[in-house]
Order: sequence, then C-alpha cells, then structure tokens
Amino acid sequence: MDITTSLAASRLIAQQRAMDITANNLANANTPGYRTERVQFSDWIDPQPSAAKVPGSGTVTYTQDRATWRESQPGTITHTANTFDLALTGQGYFTVSTPAGPRLTRDGRFGLMPGGTLADSSGNSVLDTAGKPIRIAATDTQISIAGDGSISSENGPIARIGVVQPSDEMKMRAEGATRFISGATTSPVASPGIVQGSVEQSNVQPVMEVTRMMNDVRQFQFVTQMVQAESDRQQNTIDKLLPLGS
Repeated sequence: MDITTSLAASRLIAQQRAMDITANNLANANTPGYRTERVQFSDWIDPQPSAAKVPGSGTVTYTQDRATWRESQPGTITHTANTFDLALTGQGYFTVSTPAGPRLTRDGRFGLMPGGTLADSSGNSVLDTAGKPIRIAATDTQISIAGDGSISSENGPIARIGVVQPSDEMKMRAEGATRFISGATTSPVASPGIVQGSVEQSNVQPVMEVTRMMNDVRQFQFVTQMVQAESDRQQNTIDKLLPLGS
C-alpha cells in the first residue's frame, strides 16, 4: 500500500469511529442520564529513516483515534410524579451495586424490589452514604426524599442516598448506556440537589447530532473519493508506462 493510501486509510478508520459515536448518541437521545460522547483525534507521527535524502519534513502524519470523552452538562429535568424517580440537578452520581461491583449512574429511574430494596431499572440495589443497600419497610407508605438524599416516611428517617463525585470524570469508563466504572477516587456530594418525582434526560441535542452526522458522512465520502482518484491516477500511470501488449 502506498503512503497516500495509507494516510487516507487512517483518516477513514478514524472517521468511521466518529460516525459510530454520533450514531450512538442519536440512539440514546431519549435514554435518561445518558451523556453525549465525543471522539478526540490526534496526530501519529511516523519519522522516515531516509529523511536526509528526501526533500521535505522527514515525517508522515497519520490520523489517530486518541480517546472518547463525555460532555458533562446536565440534561433536561422531566417530572414524572413517580415516588422513586430521582433527578440530580447538581454534580455527582448515584451508586448502585451490580454483580461486577459498584457502578455510578445519573439514571434515577428507581423502584422497589419485592423485598423492599430500592433498585434501578436493572434490579441493582441503590446504595446509601455508607455503601449499603437501601431497604424500605412495607409499613413506610408515605415516602419523602429531600434534596440532600435523605429518605423519610410517616414513621421517621429511613436512609440517605449516596451521591459521589469522581475526582477525575475523564477516567470514568462506560458500562452500557448509563452506568460507569470510576477509575479515580470518589468523594461524597453534600448537596446533590435531588428532585423527587423527576428524571434527568440525556444531554444529547438531536438536531446538532444529525448535523454532525451529515458532516461526518460528507468527510468520509470526500476521503473515499480521494482514495479512488489516487487509485485511478496510479492505474493511468501504469497504463501509460506499460501499454497493453508490450
């Protein structure tokens, strides 16, 4: 493969990744707690050993899919009137206990399991400030959840929902659409601003994502056309240098 085609191929691979990320954003536009993802591109410089003999910079720069990051601005709060639907208006994440360990989420669509355990839509227990599952007795029928996460009923205080903030959100790894594994230390959030009877929608802006997708497709097509043009140029050169039948 010649150097021109190699450079174009690196761009096509990176552009395909960008389209996949944008498509995933659109697919999760209505997923509560979802965070818009973006791709970070960078240059991968390949020094050429024969640079002293060839005019030019002596390096070849490829396009590299460096990393994926998430936009952190909050999504729109939607009121549902469901007792255990909770939205975070401030920083932080709820903590849920999964079979693979604790996970962070902004998806506050919670409910009660048959045994009274507060859990997310996948059945994972919601943890309190001490890292323990929250259980609500059958006799607690009038549930009130304050902005700091304190749960109480007509019988008195029950628990306080644990909300934590990672020291570095860029070290969080996605697990599914709304759960994250924190690769950094976390600390409790004193005032998470929990709103009962509401959920936080995704922060995806569909119109902007559709526009971004159209731009991604146009760039992909442009590079594809360039590769085809280079292939035609090389073939024409070969045909002229080596005429048919020679």
